[in-house]
Amino acid sequence: MRRRLYIITGLLFAFMLQIHGAQKAKTSYDRQDSITVTRLLAGGLAAADSLSSSGKLALFFARQLLNRPYVAHTLEGFPDQERLVVNTRQLDCTTLVETVMTLTLCAKQRQTSFADYCRMLQQVRYRQGKLDGYPSRLHYFSDWINDKTLMGLVSEIQQERAPFTAVQKLNINYMSTHPNAYAALKKHPRMVSEIAEQERALTGLCYRYIPKSQVKNTKALRQAVHDGDIIAITCNKPGLDIAHVGYALWRKDGLHLLNASMIHKKVVIEPMTLGQYLSKHPSHTGIRVIRIKN
Repeated sequence: MRRRLYIITGLLFAFMLQIHGAQKAKTSYDRQDSITVTRLLAGGLAAADSLSSSGKLALFFARQLLNRPYVAHTLEGFPDQERLVVNTRQLDCTTLVETVMTLTLCAKQRQTSFADYCRMLQQVRYRQGKLDGYPSRLHYFSDWINDKTLMGLVSEIQQERAPFTAVQKLNINYMSTHPNAYAALKKHPRMVSEIAEQERALTGLCYRYIPKSQVKNTKALRQAVHDGDIIAITCNKPGLDIAHVGYALWRKDGLHLLNASMIHKKVVIEPMTLGQYLSKHPSHTGIRVIRIKN
């Protein structure tokens, strides 16, 4: 009986090791990332106690990442097996938003370990927080907004009054019609149909947004957009919904965007106002406003 118990215990231990190994294999990070995350979270605890909103805490963390290099496609290095990629050394606009939001949620919940951060990042990046292959990552930002809203992590500001005077009707198909632009889809064409199904679920949905003509230094805009809100820039590019994302930051001259900038090649606070920035991009139509919940 005792021998059987030892065998069962040994098999259970081996099984747990296999599970642990499988979970570990799905995470990719550099040692510097774990050091950076734990340092930021340690500093963020005091900030979380003193700052009144998740938005202000998000700006606290975003400022810590200023001047980090802009590097695109940092999540695409594993086309054969989707992994939870942690990269605080190189950021694009989406991974900056994810990184800052994950740090904010961890600090709000007083979670300070790297393991805590990885668990929260998975909640932020994947559909209903479940990593289950490349299609489980939320590739379209409208899909991300909807999913994180259902999870209770964010809320989108949808007001039927000024300055939200425009409506975006989604017509999504870019990934399924350009599969060769994505390493995982190019290597695994069978996933294209699943992505196309996700696109069809988004197509036809409508959201109110602030047209770029209304992104001015006005009382109405200051009331509608708060420091640390996530800004999603809408566009008229065929098959797409959102062109760029970042964090709202108010200054005396108006609303600015803290973002991972392809133009500046790093994380910056745009020196021009967001209204000026939008006017320089003909395909940009306005902004949607997403607030991290307290």
